[in-house]
Amino acid sequence: MDDSQCKGPFRTAADLILASASPRRKRLLSGLGIRFRVLVNPEEEPLPTEDIIPEDFVLGNARLKALGVGKRYPGSVTLGADTIVVSDGRILGKPRDHKDAFEMLSGLVGKTHEVVTGCHICWPSREINIDMISMTRVSLSVYGQDVIRAYVATGEPLDKAGSYAIQGIGAFLVKSIRGSYTNVVGLPMNDVVRTLMDIGVLETRI
Repeated sequence: MDDSQCKGPFRTAADLILASASPRRKRLLSGLGIRFRVLVNPEEEPLPTEDIIPEDFVLGNARLKALGVGKRYPGSVTLGADTIVVSDGRILGKPRDHKDAFEMLSGLVGKTHEVVTGCHICWPSREINIDMISMTRVSLSVYGQDVIRAYVATGEPLDKAGSYAIQGIGAFLVKSIRGSYTNVVGLPMNDVVRTLMDIGVLETRI
């Protein structure tokens, strides 16, 4: 992407890499009108264990993504991120199938859960490594099984942590949020932009 052709308040002052295959994270960054590349670490992410702390889990995955790419491009700035849903202390990932999505959503509706995103920014040539954690509380309304089944049948929940998309069809499930909206989408933009500005990766166009 040529950021000179994009409308946005920032420009990139260093080569920026997004170490994530998530189209939602790519859209959020693209919305700034900045230039970046998408490169994905081929290493498989570990599954959560029962006793792991959610914040430790997402940060571990974010570091795995960022550092796996960053070691190949030490002169570039690499951003890795991982997002999970936590309900009653239990980490909910992406559903295995329609049945799993239905059961997951049935346990979330009418309750409040947390969406936790861990981010890691590395710039190896400058020995910069930064961790960030963002948490948003999301309350879902009460809906009957017929509504949940109809939503699951759309297929949207199948590649989403917690089995719903706040930026998609699943927005109708959300009663309220407390915290960053973009964090629920997959990238806490306020934290990310401020950090990239602090280390000199993003500059204003004025």
